[in-house]
Amino acid sequence: MKYFLGIDIGGTKCGVVLGNTKGDLGSAKLEIVHKFRFLTDLEKGPNYNINRICESIEEMLIRYKVKMEEVESIGISCGGPLDSRKGIILSPPNLPGWDNIYIVEIIEKRFKVKTRLQNDANACALAEWKFGAGRGFKNLVFLTFGTGMGAGLILDGKLYSGTSDMAGEIGHIRMEQSGPIGYGKVGSFEGFCSGGGIAQLAKMKVMERLLAGEKVSFCDGIHKIEEINAKIVSDAAKNGDELAKEIYEISGYYLGCGISILIDILNPEVIIVGSIFVRSRELLWDKALQVIEKESLERSKGVCKVVSAELGENIGDYAALAVACNEY
Repeated sequence: MKYFLGIDIGGTKCGVVLGNTKGDLGSAKLEIVHKFRFLTDLEKGPNYNINRICESIEEMLIRYKVKMEEVESIGISCGGPLDSRKGIILSPPNLPGWDNIYIVEIIEKRFKVKTRLQNDANACALAEWKFGAGRGFKNLVFLTFGTGMGAGLILDGKLYSGTSDMAGEIGHIRMEQSGPIGYGKVGSFEGFCSGGGIAQLAKMKVMERLLAGEKVSFCDGIHKIEEINAKIVSDAAKNGDELAKEIYEISGYYLGCGISILIDILNPEVIIVGSIFVRSRELLWDKALQVIEKESLERSKGVCKVVSAELGENIGDYAALAVACNEY
């Protein structure tokens, strides 16, 4: 029995997870023993939240009678930018005040256990590769498609993070000169294919309809526009609202554009798409597939499949543990 600890650091919440495996890591199944989450208190800064993470680990180990000497390693998943080699959280936009935090050094000093750090997209790619939809493949791409749009890359059986940990930032690619804003860029892939981007697109479309004197089933009036989010639009589309379906088709179109770029450049075996795609695939995929069929190279397209992430709402837990228990 081998134990591993995972730490998932986010702007909204942080999580700590204890997992174990039996047998060789290459073939072992990872079991989650326990997980604990708490809201990130951004106002109290990194020291407060890191200390709470450490206290949660200590409480968890006591509760499950696991000695620290039995823990093989600790993995940390956090939004970038970061330096995975030096173990430093640089300055993530969703974690204001977390500037140049030597998180690996802090954790290793406290627990005396080997600790690794990866950005969340890379961590999720590792998780799906080892424990989810990417098992058995050597070349895969994981797309987050959640709050933002990022990619984790497994190439030739290894995690590829680039020269400065910036590989896979596909959300920054510009798709159009105008459109919703994502990753600080108008008309970016993230602008069209993320929760925030879909919400922006919906607000623009709804405003046009309301100003034209038309009714919108999922928005009672201009004063309600700011309440629109991707889930509200998704629910409306699944209930047959034509405008909501149009909004998701637009997002699906640009998802197809982005996937086509990845197919042509990286020639992967599988592209795994998470979060919003998992929940709303039926609203996105037909349009995305039309674009992929038209835009991507036949030989590359023929060996690549696009699938939904398997790990679902638990992917953050598996991602942090995957960083802990995988050499890369």
